Order: sequence, then C-alpha cells, then structure tokens
Amino acid sequence: MIQRCKELPGNFPVSGDMVQGSLTPRTTLEKELKAGNIYLVDYAIMDGVPTNVIRGKQQYIAAPLCLLYEHPDQGLIPIAIQLGQTPGLESPIFLPKDPPLAWLLAKIWVRHSEFQVFQLLSHLLRTHLVVEVFCVATLRQLPAVHPVYKLLAPHLRYTLEINCRGRTQLLSADGIFKRVVSTGGEGLLVLAQNEYKVLTYRSLQPYWDFQQRGATKLRKYFYREYSLMLWDAIHSFVSGIVSLYYHNDRDVTEDTELQAWIKDIAEEGFVDVPKFGLSRELHNKTELVTLLSVAIFTSSAQHAATNNGQFDWCAWVPNTPCTMRHPPPTDKDSVTMELIMDTLPDVSQTCLEMAITWHLGRPQPDAVPLGQYREQYFTEPQAQEVIDRFRQELKEIEEHILTQNEGLELPYLFLLPSRIENSITI
Repeated sequence: MIQRCKELPGNFPVSGDMVQGSLTPRTTLEKELKAGNIYLVDYAIMDGVPTNVIRGKQQYIAAPLCLLYEHPDQGLIPIAIQLGQTPGLESPIFLPKDPPLAWLLAKIWVRHSEFQVFQLLSHLLRTHLVVEVFCVATLRQLPAVHPVYKLLAPHLRYTLEINCRGRTQLLSADGIFKRVVSTGGEGLLVLAQNEYKVLTYRSLQPYWDFQQRGATKLRKYFYREYSLMLWDAIHSFVSGIVSLYYHNDRDVTEDTELQAWIKDIAEEGFVDVPKFGLSRELHNKTELVTLLSVAIFTSSAQHAATNNGQFDWCAWVPNTPCTMRHPPPTDKDSVTMELIMDTLPDVSQTCLEMAITWHLGRPQPDAVPLGQYREQYFTEPQAQEVIDRFRQELKEIEEHILTQNEGLELPYLFLLPSRIENSITI
C-alpha cells in the first residue's frame, strides 16, 4: 500500500505548520517532500463500500489517508491522518500533538482499513484468486507430460481446494467474514470489484510494483528487499527450466498447447479485469519466463508475505481490528477510552479474529517448503542441476535473512525460504 508522496493530494490539506513538530529541526514539510522522505497510505478504495450488520447492529468503515515521515532516528512514523476522502469539519486531520486518545483512535481506524484491504485484496484476491486462474488453465489445457505443467504442478497443489473452502467458510452469506468483519456480506464483493477494476499484470511483478510506488529507497523495508531476492532466484530457476525445452522464440509461438493455455488465462481467467494487460498469446521466451515467474512467485513468496504474519499483526486486536462498532470520530476533544472500547470489536468478535488468524497463519503440518519437490516431475539430469542451483540460492537467501535479523527487536522472518510454501494451501 505504501507509496512515496511527491505532492500532497488535493483532498488531504495538510499544512507545514500542522506537522512541523513531528519533523526534525531545521527542515520543513516542503523540503521533506522534495527529498523523498514523505510517504502516503491511501485507502480510497474503501470509499462507499457497503457496511455489514452484525447481530442486528450496524458496523462502520472509513477510507483514511495517512501521511508518514521517514524520520532519520525514529524510522517511518505517522504524522497526519484524515479518516475520510472528503476534507471538512466532519473529517478533521488528526495529528500526533492532538489529545492522545484522539490520535490513538485515528491510528486504530487506519489499521482497521488495513485489515480489510490486506485480507480481501492483498491476500485473497491478489494471491489466492490470481493463482486459481493458473490452476484452472493448467488443468484444462496442458497434458501432464508438458514441461510447463511439470514446472507449475507443485506450485498449484491444494490451491483449488483451499479456495473452495474459503468461499464456503469465510466469504459465504453465513461465513466468518459476515459474522465479524465490517465489510462482510455485500461489502467484500464491492471491495473486490473495486480492486479488479485497477488490477494489472505488471503490479504482480515486484520490481515494477516497488518502482511504481516510489518505495525503492525506503529504509528497513524488508518485504521489498527479500521479495526482490526471491523474485531473482525464482526467475533464474524458471529461465533455466524453460531454456531446456524451448531453444528459441519460435518453439514458444509454435507450441499449440502452450498458446491454448495463455489464451485460457487471458480470455477466461482475467476476462473481466479491464486493465490487466496480459496478451492472449506468448510471443517469445522472455514473456513465458516472466509469466511463469509471476505464477510461482505469487503462489509462494507473495502468499507467504501476506499470510504468515496474520496472527503476529492481528492477535492484538486494536492493532488490526476486523470491525468497528461506532462511526469515525469527527470531534477530537470528545474521544474517550470508553468510546474507543465501544468502537473496537466486542469480546466474541475479538476471540474469533484471534482464532481465525492463528489458524490461517500458522505453519501447516504437511507444508512443502519452496524449492522442495516430493514428486519428481523432471527426471533429466540438466533439469536436476537447475533445481539444485535454485535450492542453493534459496539457502543463501535464508542465511542472509537470518543474519540481517539477528538481534532485531521485531525480526521480519515471513519470507525465510524455509517458511515459504511451494503453493497456496491455506
């Protein structure tokens, strides 16, 4: 979500005076914007989404904007929050110098929006549902002896099954989201449709994504650093396997089964995604390698990044609440601890959020780590060499991550290769 802010959005009228106290001495908001030290998290996608009614009581959502400053000593800190997309008396800008409880509640509201976007869009839609398209097209169009089938099969294991369970147990009319999440029911469908309208194939490619968001220089952004290392390893592995079976671009264009596969993905899987931008034909090896890398990266590393930290971030429910039982505050001076407690999920909603995020985020008993293959799909010695190189690279990434996180108060280990599953199984 985070993106570099070069100039303040027109609907977020933060002045330099408002945030001066949060900046280092002898600098200004204008200077920090130019220096690239100001970031924005904008939940505009939440605006106008229908809200849930739980046990007869209306729930509430917000579409906040949160301005962040990369402080040289304190790291990334929030410096201004507006809880709606339309500025005005009903949507004041909350600041760290405001009454402490008002600032606290504003931050909780941002984190509540994060729960909705992270669970429904970053996690469910952009990993589970994207990879499902590859599952269906692979089973429909590629015979089991096809090299692309052999390459993808371990990375598609159990995904259709868990997605079916997600639809019936989490997202259905009487599922867990309907029982405890503020966007449960109609809201989650509208939110997903909003994301579908802007989803692009390029945004699934990490180098492009970080560049597009201007987040290439953000310090201690371990998700970026480790994602790119894993993308490089996966891309190199895919390239090695593809080159064994496709010697030139013509081999790709003349593979009728492969062309039927990409046509199925583009015309059936992503047919209603207006800006997706994936061609219905593969023209060369480079396009094939990128597409297969996207499929494997999304089903392994990207899913681990969104799935494996759920309990860590959501178990303390005020940090990422699943629902809010009062509307966003409009008066900074009227926020009390009683209002905060009444706004947060109740005891039963809290328990269910903790239980479901523990269940979904815990290591699975029959997990197969990235790069380990229980079935030997490739028997050729050259293919085995490519797989061995991939495993060696993952081992080096593992060692780098462990070394970098030694002694950190809050280590980031969600992208340790040994903790990344080959496929989406939960």
